[in-house]
Amino acid sequence: MYAFGKGVPEDDKQAVKWFRLAAEQGVANAQYNLGVIYEYGKGVPEDDKQAVKWYRLAAEQGDAKAQYNLGVMYANGKGVPEDDKQAVKWYRLAAEQGVANAQYNLGVMYERGDGVPEDKVLAYMWWNLAAANGIEDASTNKGIITKRMTSSQIAEAQKLSGECLKKNYKNC
Repeated sequence: MYAFGKGVPEDDKQAVKWFRLAAEQGVANAQYNLGVIYEYGKGVPEDDKQAVKWYRLAAEQGDAKAQYNLGVMYANGKGVPEDDKQAVKWYRLAAEQGVANAQYNLGVMYERGDGVPEDKVLAYMWWNLAAANGIEDASTNKGIITKRMTSSQIAEAQKLSGECLKKNYKNC
């Protein structure tokens, strides 16, 4: 309530106090919110290491937003050494929960071969899923990569996308 000024005046320091109390009791959403607070310095000094700490605690409990943000931190070397394999790990966990930006970023990782073997089929598959979830850049990238794919590769990627949707993104 303090973070957004709902029913009380907005007060970042009070928000931090209450989020911390809940986070220290293992509430994943509070841990995620503390990660955001430290990453952007709302009511506390910016501190990427603290952001990573809180994102990780929430991510390990299955919080998809925290998993995605932790992936971003690893991909950009913020608060942790840059590590594409770790970025892929956390993006995948978030993507398999339907986080469109994580699906998009996985497509980028597969297209470039960052942290995973380069794979146009999987890049297309993840971009196809992200595009279906409203990410316009995924549609653009999908169009670009098809120019470097065979028709059988495109068909395979579309098949994989369909299977992934049927499984509700699990084990894609």
